[in-house]
Amino acid sequence: MSNDSSARIAAALRAWIRDAAAGAQLPSSRRLVTEYGASPVTVQKALRRLVAEGLVESRPGVGTFVRAVRPVRGADFGWQTSALRTPRADLARLAGPLQTPPPDAQALHAGYPGPDLLPERLVRAALGRAARGAAATARPPAAGLAELRAWFATELAEATPAQLSAVSANDVIVAPGSQSALASIFRGLVAPGQPLLIESPTYWGAIQAARQAGVELVPVRSGADGPDPADVDRALRETGARALYAQPSFANPTGAHWSVERGEAVLDVVRSHGAFLVEDDWAHDFGIDADVRPLAAHDSAGHVVYLRSLTKSVSPAIRVAAVIARGPARDRILGDRAAESMYVSGLLQQAALEVVSDPGWRTHLRRLRVQLRERRDLLVAAVRDHAPSLALEVVPPGGLHLWARLPDGTDTERLVRDCAADGVWVAGGDEWFPAEPAAPYVRLTFIGPEPGGYAAATQVVERAIGRQHA
Repeated sequence: MSNDSSARIAAALRAWIRDAAAGAQLPSSRRLVTEYGASPVTVQKALRRLVAEGLVESRPGVGTFVRAVRPVRGADFGWQTSALRTPRADLARLAGPLQTPPPDAQALHAGYPGPDLLPERLVRAALGRAARGAAATARPPAAGLAELRAWFATELAEATPAQLSAVSANDVIVAPGSQSALASIFRGLVAPGQPLLIESPTYWGAIQAARQAGVELVPVRSGADGPDPADVDRALRETGARALYAQPSFANPTGAHWSVERGEAVLDVVRSHGAFLVEDDWAHDFGIDADVRPLAAHDSAGHVVYLRSLTKSVSPAIRVAAVIARGPARDRILGDRAAESMYVSGLLQQAALEVVSDPGWRTHLRRLRVQLRERRDLLVAAVRDHAPSLALEVVPPGGLHLWARLPDGTDTERLVRDCAADGVWVAGGDEWFPAEPAAPYVRLTFIGPEPGGYAAATQVVERAIGRQHA
């Protein structure tokens, strides 16, 4: 049997170890080399992996043995409860979309596109060029590299009507991803304990960032067309809030895409209250049947604080985002960013700039639009054909996810567990509500690996629902 893979050898030995008694001796390295047709180096690599996993122990000059499980008394950390006192914010567990499934699972829960949807060649080349340049050793400005800030400003300025003053590079702050940017925006605009209006449902990361900032979340119902301007007006008036967080384009998780009229109406309400609209343009590069129309392009008085990230569309390894703000708001956000992390890695900034400045970037985005449409339509068809219990309220014209309502009375946490046990990972909808969930929902992403498995995956979801409502 010829097999040079240390991972395969380790897997075979794990199976052997499961049936072996504690203290049993593994076959010698020489025997393993012969049995697997592998090199001694490959065999030793597999054995080192098993040692690191705590499954075996090596005794020099004697051999390798199955490790006996020894009861270990854990350390007592109870003293920390008194020392730390009450948490200053609601510290949530690791969010569902961030959890890592086993390699053989059908992943419909994550928020990051798989490698086959990313400009991998451009990213690798860009990182290499950046590492060979000055960015590898120089400290960048606190606000970010001038060239990268200029690129973000130009992107927004191209959508700005001629009669309005366009943003400039001086209005841009580079941040290490949208999550850090959101935390700085909320801290910069809203004092601890003060109200922040937020769509419901909305991005779970924004909910966590706001809670970490210590602000009071005020949910505003948002549907397929976005929030009702009258609801926004009433909430601003009743709470005295001075900021609204929203996703006008392909909202996560609902896929909602505001019309031009809805955007203008909401922005007019925000202006009338002397407030801010935090526009999270997270899906700028993920249009499918529609294009993004940033509200920030129609604001020249500093009411819109605009956020755009490259992390999802370029690479999760390049955590680079931009905040565009004007006036004192910009200064406060920059001050918070500098206090938290001083600056963003110049190497990552330069790599991001190299990618988006390459002619291949536009080619990649055109190809990505086609890929996203194909995958979205595959998953929509799978849901309709194999999971009739799921109600799709919107087929999103962009973004990365489907938002499906479950039958009333469905326990979403149990559903997530049952699906995972059958090899399908989905994200329960409760995490996207800043208060109590309005109804049971599940978010399904169409950007993970193996789109050919959508039909089987949705059948698993339907069976899990059926077990609860039998």
